[in-house]
Amino acid sequence: MRYLHTMVRVKDLEKTMAFFTLLGLRQIRRMDSEAGRFSLIFMAPEGQEECPVELTYNWDGDEGLPSDSRHFGHLAYEVEDIYALCQTLMDNGVVINRPPRDGHMAFVRSPDNISIELLQKGEALAPKEPWASMESVGHW
Repeated sequence: MRYLHTMVRVKDLEKTMAFFTLLGLRQIRRMDSEAGRFSLIFMAPEGQEECPVELTYNWDGDEGLPSDSRHFGHLAYEVEDIYALCQTLMDNGVVINRPPRDGHMAFVRSPDNISIELLQKGEALAPKEPWASMESVGHW
């Protein structure tokens, strides 16, 4: 057995792809089904194409599906500099739900309310302002 991917349903494909691009992922594969009226977009970090997230976009909407997209838990990514990435996300309008106060972990949400855990690679970074004194904006 081997891991293939994590699938999440998205409501606004362009916004969601832009969000994952900000995280450092890129599109590695796409399939559009005219008959099924859906698109599957696979995005992964450079050099980790074997670990993609599959964005499923139904052209006619997702009526009847859970509205918060949280039934699966979260996606987790190891990052080189958690403070720098969180700053880039904030500069682009992304709310940091759980700031990286400890230099180790943060949580953000995609445009479709998908919880994303960011974990600092290696040892936690030293506490740094403004992050160290920030309160959580929401829950994850």
